[in-house]
Amino acid sequence: MTTTDPTVQAAFKEVMAGVATPVSIVTAISGGLPYGTTVSAFTSLSMTPPMVLVSLDRGSETLELLRESGRFGLNILGADQAHTALAFAKKGGVGKFHGTRWELDHDLPRIPGAPGWIACTVTDLVDGGDHVIALGEVDVAELADGQPLVYYGRTFGTHLPH
Repeated sequence: MTTTDPTVQAAFKEVMAGVATPVSIVTAISGGLPYGTTVSAFTSLSMTPPMVLVSLDRGSETLELLRESGRFGLNILGADQAHTALAFAKKGGVGKFHGTRWELDHDLPRIPGAPGWIACTVTDLVDGGDHVIALGEVDVAELADGQPLVYYGRTFGTHLPH
């Protein structure tokens, strides 16, 4: 049964606004040009083998490139990269990279300065409502210094330990 009750949808949206999520940019490449989109729905899935899952809107151009190439990069943003997250949250394909430095790493677009980097091979794409969940086996994972960028209460912030 699919819930289309606007009251339930509104309540769900409010509950999810109260959940802190990491902010990342999923990237792919096509014809030598970089593509990417901001996501807040990503998580680790498995340690053996190392896997992540990321949720992409069905209409996402980046999703189509994942389908074609079978690979994606995950740039886990730092607390000082909110402007980058906003730039990649818009429609616009390759234009999102105007003004953003990037480099190829494992043949995928990587954004320097992002404290986390994961390059993945797509193992499955699973339908999930108005999104598609990409399951990716980790080819490489690197961590650098920096506080994470998180999205909570409809604003960007970072984690502060107790």
